[in-house]
Amino acid sequence: YQRRVHGDLETGNNKGRPFTRFSPVFAQAFTLTFLAEWGDRSQLATITLSTTMDFFGVVLGAIIGHAFCTGLAVVAGHFLAKKISLKTINYFGGILFILFAIVTYLHQEMPGTTDATPAT
Repeated sequence: YQRRVHGDLETGNNKGRPFTRFSPVFAQAFTLTFLAEWGDRSQLATITLSTTMDFFGVVLGAIIGHAFCTGLAVVAGHFLAKKISLKTINYFGGILFILFAIVTYLHQEMPGTTDATPAT
């Protein structure tokens, strides 16, 4: 069973499951992208932009921009997977996240201080 499910995730084959409307790959990619993007800076910037700009222009620009960015990530990942093992990619990603955490921790703003200069 585990091999069949894993194979289905890789191939997107959902035969034998008549009640599955989308492939497991689609569901996994949608869920991971949605959860990763929820509340990030680009979403907050889009919210801010939509308060003063044309609604449909912001929606269209955000959808096309995100699709283009994600499409580039998929293409790059496809080519990268041919050159480097998944294990190496996971280690590298883990090290990067640890470095980001360290840099964020070391560059925290102290309470009561601000980097902004007063407006004159």
